[in-house]
Amino acid sequence: MTLIKSISGIRGTIGGRPGEALTPIDIVKYTAAYATFIDRTTTLPYRTIVVGHDARISGPMVIDVVIGTLMGMGFDVVNIGPASTPTTELAVTMEDACGGLILTASHNPKQWNALKLLNEHGEFLTAEEGQEVLRIANEREYCFAEVDQLGHHLKNTTYNRRHIQKVLALDLVDIDAIQKANFTVAVDAVNSVGGVVIPQLLRSLG
Repeated sequence: MTLIKSISGIRGTIGGRPGEALTPIDIVKYTAAYATFIDRTTTLPYRTIVVGHDARISGPMVIDVVIGTLMGMGFDVVNIGPASTPTTELAVTMEDACGGLILTASHNPKQWNALKLLNEHGEFLTAEEGQEVLRIANEREYCFAEVDQLGHHLKNTTYNRRHIQKVLALDLVDIDAIQKANFTVAVDAVNSVGGVVIPQLLRSLG
């Protein structure tokens, strides 16, 4: 069992003892610490955090724990469903959210999952900010909301389409030239969200 705590996020294998793997208890701990950090540092008036995820077997469990924890910390959650990392980053800014969580362990095998942490600009936290999240977690410096201040959960699965529309609208993307080139493209989506989004993008490009 493995649990890796770094400035880029919290990665670990699913199952095992708390503190030694990415267990539900560890997910709550680090999500609550992240929410505390966002609450202290955001410049925005809205208490909204975006959550996107990949297609891992552990995804439904991790998603439910993360969303429940954020609501328990008093944040509204916009759950964008299966989405790539760049799509989740884009959704943070389009929602005027004060942060975002990407639930993905990228290239790691199926037993892994991770919490990747974004600021209000849809960017990964800096080294200093990541260290502060870890400090808050280690010192348990978080406090859950009372019943009248609990957050709400909204599902919005339009962001894959909206991201594709953003790509198509770029000045550098010449759709006519791409269509005329008559490309044949092979995609290795690593059994995840890319297997849905990339074919949609390619079809949109002709």
